[in-house]
Amino acid sequence: MPTKANPVDIHVGARVKLRRQLLGFSQTELGNALDLTFQQVQKYEKGTNRISASKLHKMAEVLDVPISFFFDGVEGAKRDSDSGDLDMMSRAETINLVRAYYSIDDDAVRRKVIELLRTLGREVPAED
Repeated sequence: MPTKANPVDIHVGARVKLRRQLLGFSQTELGNALDLTFQQVQKYEKGTNRISASKLHKMAEVLDVPISFFFDGVEGAKRDSDSGDLDMMSRAETINLVRAYYSIDDDAVRRKVIELLRTLGREVPAED
């Protein structure tokens, strides 16, 4: 009977996938940068295969994050709310929104976009 993936490996893999998607890399592109196949990247992202320390170090360099990024939130990973937050951050619409936001070069415009989103996100009373 196959063994179940370790929750930490699953968490780390999900963080790899999140960062890869935020940067707009395909699994093939990340694999090429790491001398891996896209199938191996898939296995890492699912937590099926454990990522070695040296490979994780290289991933951090390629994905331009500190190694600690992959472990952020791992202590609370058992709670449902944390996995929900990770699910929300992995949605295509969230990734597209973040990419669009960071494509805005002007800091003042980015602040205005955040203000607009906060305003739109507030609950508006229904009209009678």
